[in-house]
Amino acid sequence: MGSLAAPAIPSLPPSRIIGKEARFRSAERGGPFCFRQRCRTNPQNQESIAGGRNAGAALRDAATGKSTMMKRRNFLTTVAMAGGALAAPGYLRIARAAEPLRVGALYSQTGGLSVVEKMLSSAVQLAASEINAAGGVLGRQIEVIVEDGASDPKTFAEKAQKLVISDKVETVFGCHTSASRKAVLPIFERRNAMLFYQTHYEGFECSRNVVYLGAVPNHQLSNYIPWIIETLGKKKFFIVGSNYVYPREMAKVSKSLIEAGGAEWVADEYLELGHSEWAVMVNKIKDSGADVVLSNVVGDSIISFYREFKNQGLSQDQIPICATVTSEIEIAAMGAEYAAGSYTSFPYFMSIDRPENLSFIERYRAFVNDPKAITYHSLEAAYFQVFLWKQAIEKAGDITADAIREGVRGQTFDAPGGPVKVDEDNLHTWVTPNIGQWQADGQSKIVSAYPEPVKPLPYSGYGETAENLFCTASGLDTTKL
Repeated sequence: MGSLAAPAIPSLPPSRIIGKEARFRSAERGGPFCFRQRCRTNPQNQESIAGGRNAGAALRDAATGKSTMMKRRNFLTTVAMAGGALAAPGYLRIARAAEPLRVGALYSQTGGLSVVEKMLSSAVQLAASEINAAGGVLGRQIEVIVEDGASDPKTFAEKAQKLVISDKVETVFGCHTSASRKAVLPIFERRNAMLFYQTHYEGFECSRNVVYLGAVPNHQLSNYIPWIIETLGKKKFFIVGSNYVYPREMAKVSKSLIEAGGAEWVADEYLELGHSEWAVMVNKIKDSGADVVLSNVVGDSIISFYREFKNQGLSQDQIPICATVTSEIEIAAMGAEYAAGSYTSFPYFMSIDRPENLSFIERYRAFVNDPKAITYHSLEAAYFQVFLWKQAIEKAGDITADAIREGVRGQTFDAPGGPVKVDEDNLHTWVTPNIGQWQADGQSKIVSAYPEPVKPLPYSGYGETAENLFCTASGLDTTKL
């Protein structure tokens, strides 16, 4: 196995990026500038996450990303110009050998989720630029084809089909929500292509065509719930979330851990994604007798929730919010004073004090040309997934999906937040659980950390353990469900 640290490159050349949607967009509207099938994102005007207008605007201001454009060399034309011998077999072999290695980056460039997903796309492009500057992959430069999922699962499926079928890419880095991942999954499985998915998710999936780089419930909850009970001394949980699959599945796992720890959950409540009126829900929390809130709230609703919580006089000292989603992005958007004293469980925080992380933050800020740009958990995974993919290809000596799948098993990498490893059995990633308490400066203080990465168990909610795996290299054992 062994690990490969990210190279510290002082000056990054542009990556190769193609935006296949050849259309013009106004700079004032903040969409991608496109000309002759080449697009560049306007960093000054991002779309906001769907939901309440004020919270969405805050998110837009809190996190900006800038995509840099890579110019694509036309290798066959170059050969033709060099002596006019395009038809000669020797020249053709040289041209083919020099062809770039094409991959997809499928993230929302427009719509409600674009403010976050543009950042993930930038992280992929940063990694590609660093790899290209160090010589590429098997001597070939990476060419990133950027497609816009438009914050819509149906569009994600359409663009995934284009990348896999029309563009014939073997690997796509992309998707942010479980809804978009599930929308594209049949395409990758049917066409035998690989999706690298960087976001923490609810588990309960076992696909041979997905490499899962984010945390699963046992990374975020198995340490978190016992810590809340034992260290904070909290016994009555009010569970609240946005109304879709991730919060509901996280609540399911949480309930079993709460009960196993001798505590109780007094409520399990949901509001729709983007909901901005939280007065009634906060009143329910006040009247419930709960002494802790377990929040699986997502998106700009987080901002509305935390602000209402403080505005109604609730104290994080008395009834702390312990979240599984709230990150540096939402903290910056809402104002640090609304979250100070609350907690989040993630493998990565921007505040992690490692030379590798400090260098990563500096390089990312330089890449997006924003000295105040924020990094957070999914962005870090979007970055390191490209290096794991590179290592898989170099191990296999081939770029096909079958080769990448086998080559990536067991790969390790010294990521900005710490070492990670792709599990040999289930293609999920070993990461190190951390609990952070949000401070007045908008950054987290790590109050609890595992000493080493933990094996991913995507079916821990159904009783999966390291000794009794449900998801293996052979697939999902449905008899155990």
